[in-house]
Amino acid sequence: MLDLIESFENDEIENGKIPFEDRDKNIRDILAHLHHWHLMMIDWYNVGMSGKKPDMPSIGYTWKTIPNLNLEIWNKYQSIDYNTTYKLIHDSFKQVQNLIEKHSNEELFEKKRYKWTGSTSLGSYLISATSSHYDWAIKKIRKYKKAIK
Repeated sequence: MLDLIESFENDEIENGKIPFEDRDKNIRDILAHLHHWHLMMIDWYNVGMSGKKPDMPSIGYTWKTIPNLNLEIWNKYQSIDYNTTYKLIHDSFKQVQNLIEKHSNEELFEKKRYKWTGSTSLGSYLISATSSHYDWAIKKIRKYKKAIK
């Protein structure tokens, strides 16, 4: 994903507007979204592993109200520039990777292993907050690249 982003001209990254109707208007918005989902995953993990039940997906939201949560996330990062967002996602990505590396495959993918993950596995939550989101981001960024070329 980052290689794809680096294939753009600086002006297309920092000032470009995604030319289709959507919540995310530029690459910064996409990276901020990913970063915030990393942070939520880290919080779920820390709260859950301490023996408490995390607020998932976030306080005041349910899995059915994700679009509203995502809009709140979008609004939160509107005053942050691309370079800051780029650094934030690098930092949160490392934190999530460190969390993943603490666990064996069995610990990651055994369903119901951790009370806080309910009937699913820790790995399922991690996939949702990382690789599934990265696939979404790559598709969106490719669509932007195709539209401007």
